[in-house]
Amino acid sequence: MATPLTADRLLKALRDEGLEVHEVRSWRTHNRNSKGPWGPMNGVMIHHTVTKGTASSVALCYDGHSALPGPLCHGVIDKSGAVHLVGNGRANHAGLGDRDVLNAVINETALPRDNEADTDGNRHFYGFECINLGDGEDPWPEAQKLAIEKVAAAICRAHGWSQRSVIGHLEWQPGKVDPRGFSMDTMRSRIAKRLGAKPDGPTPQQPKPPKPATYEPFPGSAFFQNGRESKIITAMGKRLVAEGCGRYEEGPSPEWTEADRKSYAAWQRKLGYSGEDADGTPGRKSWDKLRVPNV
Repeated sequence: MATPLTADRLLKALRDEGLEVHEVRSWRTHNRNSKGPWGPMNGVMIHHTVTKGTASSVALCYDGHSALPGPLCHGVIDKSGAVHLVGNGRANHAGLGDRDVLNAVINETALPRDNEADTDGNRHFYGFECINLGDGEDPWPEAQKLAIEKVAAAICRAHGWSQRSVIGHLEWQPGKVDPRGFSMDTMRSRIAKRLGAKPDGPTPQQPKPPKPATYEPFPGSAFFQNGRESKIITAMGKRLVAEGCGRYEEGPSPEWTEADRKSYAAWQRKLGYSGEDADGTPGRKSWDKLRVPNV
């Protein structure tokens, strides 16, 4: 058992292990603590996202969706091995799982078969979503598997845990299959080997690139669907109104609605698009021209 790592301690532990870490929006205060306890901490849980694309996957894990509010994990590990921190505190990732599995993690003993769902895992586990379709065919690049190894080792090192404190979602909750595509036993062997050596240390500082534009990157067309709620949608709506394309009766809101689609279609027509190219679904070119501020 352990007290949850602070945001600063988590960030330092990950970077000291040699990971590339990106801080997403207000991740330090983004959590579900109002819905239940956070801690004591007992382990690290690995998932796959069933999505593709870094920007849209990170946005989904930060915001969640209508049936399951975000954050959906603490960090997202992309295909290149970079870690995107999206939450700090209780997150909707583990759900109910097997108390016998939790006891094995606490005692760092062999895992029993997970055949019950009677214990709140969101309270006890750090969760990391790895970008993968989970279909058994989407590849797991070595850079991504190395990052999973490093993330788990960094947290275990910070708490004084062994590799037995790291499990997959499929080992916790009956019916789950994630992460699909590699063996958790093999991953734990890698973590154990890493814990037996010193951490890699922070990656060398690279010259700072030019300051990026303060606009939201295009989250992908699939982001804009019924039920999606995000501050990005509100910011988009305000820009559409500013461009004279607002078709709202009560003003923009965080939820994607038919009014958003009609407003965006007006923006596409303003840019000269027509037909299917002005159907109200954002595309990269029209999105970049809209210049939605970072939120």
